Amino acid sequence: MKTPALAVLSLTLLAGAPAPLTAHTGADHHAANTQERSPELRAFMDVYLDALHERNPEWMGISLGDDTYNHMLSDSSAAANEAWTDRVRAWRDELAAMDRSAFTEEDNLDADLLLYQFGLAIEAAALKRWQMPVSSLGGPQVWLPQLGDRVPLTKPEHRDDWVKRLRQVPTAIGDAIDNMRLGIAEGRVPPKPAVAPTIAQAMAQASEDYRANPEASPFYTPMRDLDAGDALAEDAKEIIANEITPAYAELAMFLQNEYLPNCRETVGIAQSVDGVRAYELALREHTTLELTADEVHQIGLDEVARIRAEMMEVIARTDWATEGFGSRARFASEDAMFRAFVDYLRTDERFYFDDPEDLVVGYRNISKIIDAEMPKLFGVLPRLPYGVREIPLFAAKSAPTAYYYPGSVSAGVPGYFMANTYALDQRPKYDMVALTLHEGVPGHHHQIALAQELEGVHPLRTITGFTAFSEGWGLYAERLGLEVGNDTIDDGVDRGLYADPYDDFGRLNFEMWRALRLVVDSGIHAKGWERQRAIDYMLANGAITELNAASEVDRYIGWPGQATAYKIGQLKILELRARAEAALGDAFDVRAFHDTLLGAGALPLPVLEARMDRWIERQRDSS
Repeated sequence: MKTPALAVLSLTLLAGAPAPLTAHTGADHHAANTQERSPELRAFMDVYLDALHERNPEWMGISLGDDTYNHMLSDSSAAANEAWTDRVRAWRDELAAMDRSAFTEEDNLDADLLLYQFGLAIEAAALKRWQMPVSSLGGPQVWLPQLGDRVPLTKPEHRDDWVKRLRQVPTAIGDAIDNMRLGIAEGRVPPKPAVAPTIAQAMAQASEDYRANPEASPFYTPMRDLDAGDALAEDAKEIIANEITPAYAELAMFLQNEYLPNCRETVGIAQSVDGVRAYELALREHTTLELTADEVHQIGLDEVARIRAEMMEVIARTDWATEGFGSRARFASEDAMFRAFVDYLRTDERFYFDDPEDLVVGYRNISKIIDAEMPKLFGVLPRLPYGVREIPLFAAKSAPTAYYYPGSVSAGVPGYFMANTYALDQRPKYDMVALTLHEGVPGHHHQIALAQELEGVHPLRTITGFTAFSEGWGLYAERLGLEVGNDTIDDGVDRGLYADPYDDFGRLNFEMWRALRLVVDSGIHAKGWERQRAIDYMLANGAITELNAASEVDRYIGWPGQATAYKIGQLKILELRARAEAALGDAFDVRAFHDTLLGAGALPLPVLEARMDRWIERQRDSS
C-alpha cells in the first residue's frame, strides 16, 4: 500500500470529478500523431502543475525532481484549503469553456482526466476533510518526521532549504490543531480508534531526549554528515530543541485532552455529520467506478468464497497436511480444518524471524530474485532503482505491514519498499514473496517509476494517481509470481515463485485480505458494523494475525473506501487480460499487454478499459 500523505500524488484526492469520462476512439499514446498539441491546454496544465507543486512541495518536488519549493511546507490552514477550492472551481470552468475543435487525442484525454479530477475535488470540498487531518496513518506526527529521509541533498542549498522547512513545522502543527478545533465545532470528527494511536506518535517527537540531544531527532537526519559546529547544523539543533519538540508536546496534549474526548464513538462514516454521501463519494474516488456499497459488499462475499476454496487446495499440498497432522479425516468440517491450519501458521516458530534485520534481508533477497525475472513480463523497465528499509519505530506500531515511498531519478532519490519490523511474531515469512511483488517490482515501484519516466506527455500526467489503478496493479502483480521462476513441485505444475505451498497460501491469504476489505469496509461504513465485528470477520476468514486484523480495521475506519480499490482494480485488470487472451489466442504477448497497460500512466478504470480494447483491436487487425 501507499500511505496517504506519502503516496505518489493522487490528483483524484487533490483535484478530482464524477463527470463522465469520454472514451475517445482514436489513437492512443503509442500511436503516431502528427497533429500539433494545443498550446492553450499546455499552458493551462503548466499553471495547474505549478500550483499543485506549491501547494504540496514536499512530495511534488521529489516526484518532479524540481527543488523550486524545497524551502516550503504545505499550507494546510483553513483559509488555504478554502482558497484552493475556489481555484479548482475557476480551473474547471476555464477548462470546460476551452475550444476543443483542434485538440489531439492526447489533448482530449488530458482534458477529460482533469475535468474528472476537478469535479471530484469540488464535490469533496463540501465534506471539509481538512478538518480531520490526523489519524494513525497520517498527519504531521507521521509524515513530517519521515520527510528528512526523503529530501534531496544534491546541492549545497538543499540543507539551507531544510532548515527553512524546520522553522515552519510548528506552524504546520498549529494549523492542524486549529483545523481540528473547527471540526469539533462543526461536529466533523473521526472515530476514536483512528485517533487513539496518534497521541503516542506525537509524544515520540516530543521526547525530552530530543530537547537535550536534538541530533537524535529524525528532523536532524539531513544534517548528520555536516561538521561539528557548522552554522546550519547548529540552527537545526536549536529549532528542533526549542521549537519543534515543544510543538509536538502541545499536539500530544491537545490530542489527549481535547480532541480524543470529542471524537466519535461510532466508526462508520455514514454515521458521521456528512452521512452516507461521504461513503458514496469515497467509493467513486477510490474505485473510479459507479458502484454502490451493496455491490461492493456482494463482490467481496463472492471473492471470499472463491479464494477460500483455492486455499483449501493449497493446504492439502503442505507438509502439515501430507504428514498426517492436517489430514482431512481428523476434522469434523472443512472450516475446522482451516481454523486448525491457520492456528498452526500463527503459532509455529518456523514461520517467523526473531531478528528485525533478518526480515529486512529476507525482503532484499526476494527482491533480487524477482528483479531477474522482470524481462519475462515486460519489454519496458524503469531506470529508477529501489531499496528496502524498515518503517521507523515511532510509526511502526500503528503502521501497516509495508508500504512504498516513490523516488525520482531527477531528484536523485530512489524508491523504497518500507517493511514493518515491529512485533516480528506477527510478520510471517509466508507473506514475504507476495508482499515484495506488491510493493517493489513488478508492483508499485515498477508502475510508479514507469509513470514518472513517461515521455511525450505533460509532466502532470507522470505524477497522477488513481487508487484502483495503482493498488489494483499491485494486487495483480502478486499473482504474476505464478508466471515467473522455474520451480515445479511434485505434481509437475509450475507455480513459479510460489512453489513452496506456504508461500502460495500467503499469496492467497493476501488476496483474501483484499476481498475481506470489500466486505468489511462496506460493512463498517454503510451497514453499521461495529469495530469488533469487522475484526472477528477478518480473523474467521483469513490467516491474518490479530495485530494485523485490528490495525487493518482501524485503517478502514480512518480511510473510508480506499481499501476497496485493491480488489476492484485487480478484477478489472484480470478481466482485461482474459479478454485480450481470448481475442488474440496464440498472438497474445504478455509483455506487450503489460507495457500497454502501464504505458499511459495511472488512469481511471473506464479509461483504461477503453484504451486496452483499442489495443486488442489493433493487435487483432495486425495478426
